[in-house]
Amino acid sequence: MYLQSVLLFLTAGQLFCMEQKTFRNYEKAKNKVEQTYYENHTRQTVEFVKEKRDQYLSLNHMKASVWDIIKILDNFIDDSDPDLDGAQTIHAFQTAEALRKDHQPRWMVLTGFLHDLGKILSHFGEPQWAVVGDTFPVGCAFESTNIYPDFFKENPDYLNPAYNSKYGIYSSKCGFDQLLMSFGHDEYLYHVMKPYLPKEALYIIRFHSFYPAHRFSGYTHLMSDEDEKMLPHLKKFCSYDLYSKSNESLIVSNIIEYYKELVSEFLPEEINW
Repeated sequence: MYLQSVLLFLTAGQLFCMEQKTFRNYEKAKNKVEQTYYENHTRQTVEFVKEKRDQYLSLNHMKASVWDIIKILDNFIDDSDPDLDGAQTIHAFQTAEALRKDHQPRWMVLTGFLHDLGKILSHFGEPQWAVVGDTFPVGCAFESTNIYPDFFKENPDYLNPAYNSKYGIYSSKCGFDQLLMSFGHDEYLYHVMKPYLPKEALYIIRFHSFYPAHRFSGYTHLMSDEDEKMLPHLKKFCSYDLYSKSNESLIVSNIIEYYKELVSEFLPEEINW
């Protein structure tokens, strides 16, 4: 059964020292990672993002429980991840358990468990380049803080004067919540969870893949005072999202009751997706 997946985790603190030699090593990434980002960077335009927001943010594709989504994603492997080839279920428990072991608040443990469930978009027929990977704003110049920045040169918006200046369609310090982010699982899940979770959790879900900003200090000219306040939560969370990855093992059946209780504390039995 899907909940019989086996994994063992180290805490984020234990794994922090492994950053340089282990995680996000794109130079040694498989060809599928580079191809996923090529498609993503060349096809994520303002027009595309608006089209997908109209298609999905009405949340009328299915009504399902979190556990239904977990089951579907048990066979989903993220083609943009250079670190692991494990199923999405494994990563959900990995991240959440690392947070729980470090006694983080219950809302943050739940966020760790839920944060990638937006990848259900693949079940609706979306290709991985429109679901996974680092996110970035469209409608303004693509920064070099993005992974594989040269791929953007083939994006139709790259030479569009309405979109290729520093601010593009935005204004100074407008705030990340005002940006049209590249479409994918982050923005989608943010809207799914908006009625249920605290603002800190929603911010993490919405921007946890915005690595150019929270990891490489990019797009600071668009960051508001509120973003400055929320960034510490995001950076803390992302240390667990990244450094909890492991291929060793723990039996999920030993912890599943905790997560059933945690999910039911915050979320209804069925949610609109």
